[in-house]
Amino acid sequence: MKRLFVICIAVSLFACKEEPKIDYALLSGKIENHANKVVTILNGREKVKEIALNDDGTFADTLKIENGTYTFDHGREIAYLYLEQGDDINVTVDTKEFDESIKFTGIGSENNNYLAKKVLADEKSNLDFAKVFAMEEADFLATMDEVKSTKLELLKSAENISDDLKAIEKKNIDYEHFADLQSYKSYHAYYAKKEEFKPSEGFMKLLQSVDYNNEEDYAKLDSYKRLVQGHYASKISDSKNPSEVFEDINNNTFSALKADLSNRLRYDISPNNEHNEAYYNGLIAMSSDDKYKEELTAKYNKVKKLAKGMPSPEFVEYENHKGGTTSLEDLKGKYVYVDVWATWCGPCIREIPSLKEVEKQFHGKNIAFVSTSIDKASAHNTWVEMVKEKELGGVQLMADNDWNSQFVKDYAIEGIPRFILIDPDGNIVSADAPRPSNPKLVKMFNELKI
Repeated sequence: MKRLFVICIAVSLFACKEEPKIDYALLSGKIENHANKVVTILNGREKVKEIALNDDGTFADTLKIENGTYTFDHGREIAYLYLEQGDDINVTVDTKEFDESIKFTGIGSENNNYLAKKVLADEKSNLDFAKVFAMEEADFLATMDEVKSTKLELLKSAENISDDLKAIEKKNIDYEHFADLQSYKSYHAYYAKKEEFKPSEGFMKLLQSVDYNNEEDYAKLDSYKRLVQGHYASKISDSKNPSEVFEDINNNTFSALKADLSNRLRYDISPNNEHNEAYYNGLIAMSSDDKYKEELTAKYNKVKKLAKGMPSPEFVEYENHKGGTTSLEDLKGKYVYVDVWATWCGPCIREIPSLKEVEKQFHGKNIAFVSTSIDKASAHNTWVEMVKEKELGGVQLMADNDWNSQFVKDYAIEGIPRFILIDPDGNIVSADAPRPSNPKLVKMFNELKI
């Protein structure tokens, strides 16, 4: 009897023992024509794991995860993943046709094949961004409604995807739609060339249902994160009193948003921003990062020295494409229009035809057109050849230390192209002048009687 009792206890203990919790997903696959030897899995900006590739492009690893969306990053290509604990997914892809070739098999593959189809559908939609945002309100709304309906139909037709992913995707589609509507004001003003454009009250009411303070969605959904950041960035830039908006954000929003906004808006402290002090004080209050505050303070103090009429920072003995060197001092007595660019910069290259037109229009006038490349020394030959190939005019220079050149740092240049106008006495007219493609540039030149 005693032996039977012991056996019963043992059976009971065995039956009650908890099964080990599966808190991971298995990810394996093969990358044809791999760009490097690693695949990186990201959760937002946070690195979950870096997986090494074998020589033949194969890989396999275990990922400790929470259910949710992730990014598969290889070289310059990315794919979106939806991973659940217990998934066992195999991915194959050829980098020569990344989006077209990516395929998933195994447990959890249906979720990820849907996401791959969604990306490909977006690419194949062939929406002309400039044309769409130049449309009048009614046509724009009809087009955006059609885009949203197409996305919803694709989601509806997806088979065997998880209920959680469906719920996430419905939110994503809504947030992406609202983000398009939110962007209409600024993009329509630009593409339709209506500087003072404001959407109708009815249009703006479409955005009133959005909750911009959903901390949970902000943490999980990039679409919502972009929507919320865009909302507050626009609210600040449109305000005649940005200090009030900053105060509202600091008092009534959550810390992750404030941290992201502080990083995003640091670039808006610039020579042409009449509200630099409000931005500076607002961003300092938003951030708890001492290093960020130190860097922002240094930038703010630098930008204050770039006001109209202040002595211009100088460049000294930059290599001249035609031979020898040129310094800003050599050009005194003339207005100097400086184009800071690089051979790898697409927006810079798109300005070249407009720059040539402006140079032609003001040929023989009291102005020097100076293009200063901030290419790295290793790209010196690329610069030499591009200047020849594109038959660039004006004074073609190469900075002495790319982004770290003193002239570049003194002008607080964090993005290119950047255009600067200096007067004949070497003083700043505009530390962030209009681009050649902007009609305001010629207007500025004419007002100065160049």
